[in-house]
Amino acid sequence: MTPIAQTRDRWRMGVEARALVLLSAALLAFGLAVLYSASAIVAIQDDLPSTYYLFRQIAGLGVGVVAFAVAAKMDAERWNKWAWPLMTGTILLLLVIVLPFTTSIAPRINGSRRFLFGASIQPSEIGKLAVIVWTAMLLVKKGDQMRRLTKGLLPFLVVLGVLDLLVVLEPDLSVAIMYTLVAGIVLFAGGVRIGHFVVLGMIGIPVLWHEMERLQYVLLRMVTFLDPGSPVPETKYQLGQSLIAVGSGGFLGRGFGEGRQQLGFVPFGYNDFIGSNIGEEWGFFGLTILTLAFAAYAWLGFRISRSARSPFLQLVAIGLTVTVVTTAFLHIGVVVGLLPTTGLTLPFISYGRSNLVLSLFMTGMLVNIGSTKERVHGVAATDPLAAPAW
Repeated sequence: MTPIAQTRDRWRMGVEARALVLLSAALLAFGLAVLYSASAIVAIQDDLPSTYYLFRQIAGLGVGVVAFAVAAKMDAERWNKWAWPLMTGTILLLLVIVLPFTTSIAPRINGSRRFLFGASIQPSEIGKLAVIVWTAMLLVKKGDQMRRLTKGLLPFLVVLGVLDLLVVLEPDLSVAIMYTLVAGIVLFAGGVRIGHFVVLGMIGIPVLWHEMERLQYVLLRMVTFLDPGSPVPETKYQLGQSLIAVGSGGFLGRGFGEGRQQLGFVPFGYNDFIGSNIGEEWGFFGLTILTLAFAAYAWLGFRISRSARSPFLQLVAIGLTVTVVTTAFLHIGVVVGLLPTTGLTLPFISYGRSNLVLSLFMTGMLVNIGSTKERVHGVAATDPLAAPAW
């Protein structure tokens, strides 16, 4: 067949992007095994099949793989135009959750309203992506104006303040702090003056303390962390059982499926405290390898950021990397008692389909940013070499 002259684009993954795919696949495989071990007994106690949570997670993984493929194929530069619609949509979804007359579609689960349609959609997870993309877009757009407090940083605080307020009303102070932390890191990477952060921090700390006093469960968690001997057993029970699990694991752990704290002693041991199961069954060695795996994720993500195709994508890559890795390190810090209880899940591993899909989508975006775009000229339409390289 006569070659058909044509010109089209194709993407070729860089070394860092390929390594990130392999690392994420390894974390997912490990996560499914850990999840089954941590949730099987809990499911049986609730008169459910032992594989109940595992199969639901696999269903979420199927959606996540599709999301990863879409994000990896789609030019991440397009998010520059979608930043405002994404942020606006997230704020509207969070508003629907906290309105008093929407309990039929946003029910209260375990004392908070965080999901739409049962436990299908968690808008606060979408908010993490919205914060990253929107902050990076506005940073690039404002340029040198970011050196000024009134025209640079303050407009960010208005929108982020609305987002944080809606999440706090769920209530979920941990995610609100996460939004602020990620946005602050992206802003700092974009050249915002350190002095502005100091001033805003001096103003923000009293406000944060006021919110902690209003949300009694947060204050009790802080008291438990700062004073383990305080007489508030209902708030330190979960952390205490987690420390028992991690401590009993020793260096190499009890072995896969041999954990005892998963018998119902650690509340949400397959979700918020799944790291305690890893510590008990895989020991200090397992937690160390897990920490190094997420450190490798950070290293690859920052290398991708350094070689990104535009300033916008550099900032987005930083935000994506910080979100995944910081969440993981905070989770590990909580289960070993280094940090107050936050309720943040462990990316790729904890049970939760919204977080799993988002983590895979973010990784797909990083893979796209870490790929090079090539122009292909005069390639036959039937030539197998004309297919994308990945």
